[in-house]
Amino acid sequence: MKVQAILDNAPRHATAAPAVSLPARVRIRLWDLPLRLFHWLLVLAVAVALITGQLGGAWMALHGKAGLSIIGLVVFRLVWGVIGSAHARFLSFLPTPSRLKAYLTGRWRGVGHNPLGALSVIALLGLLAAQAGTGLFSNDDIAFSGPLFALVDEALASRLTGLHKQFANVLWGLLALHVAAIAFYAWFKRDNLVKPMVMGWKEVERQKAPSADHQNASGRKGGAIAFVVALAVAVAVVYGVSGAALPGSPAAAAEPATATQGQPGW
Repeated sequence: MKVQAILDNAPRHATAAPAVSLPARVRIRLWDLPLRLFHWLLVLAVAVALITGQLGGAWMALHGKAGLSIIGLVVFRLVWGVIGSAHARFLSFLPTPSRLKAYLTGRWRGVGHNPLGALSVIALLGLLAAQAGTGLFSNDDIAFSGPLFALVDEALASRLTGLHKQFANVLWGLLALHVAAIAFYAWFKRDNLVKPMVMGWKEVERQKAPSADHQNASGRKGGAIAFVVALAVAVAVVYGVSGAALPGSPAAAAEPATATQGQPGW
């Protein structure tokens, strides 16, 4: 009985709490709102430019406006790639040889643009800049001339017009490759690249997710001031290349008339 009493009064070990299993995937902030707006506005502007370029005729006026929009969006992206949020900055996904090697050997563990995707981004931005830039000086001898056509001679304008048309063919190819890559990742790798560009967040494996401190620091980058700066630079560039300030342009021609309006005629 004494032995039993001792056993009954002996301290019992606490039952171990069941281990809490952490989810295999976590949600992270990836693409900020300005970058997502840039992306989808660029999709719209490029689609309008390509379609109106094929239609020609009276549609060329809209084609020119779409081209100016592309220039503004590309300039915005270039500035945002320097002062924007962490994952939008070029330094975060620049396809260096070491990153490319790590990706091709299966050792890349980043989020956002992978090195091959980064090459596609840089190629598209460069091609769009060249495509829209040559369009500023182009002339189809029928219904359209670029806003800066008067700044070059006819021979150079003809060469730039030819390049503009050739770049359009290359652009179709790059866009097809871009769409094919998105489909490949969605179908074979089960990685939806479109959803993060719409929602802003992405689910990634826990071991690939940046730390909470890194996420908080990233969220503080690319704020309202950076957005205003990038937007102001883009607007200034579009105004400069639109030809509005050139002598003989409709905007410039309207200034003298406005200045003299209401003055006596003597």
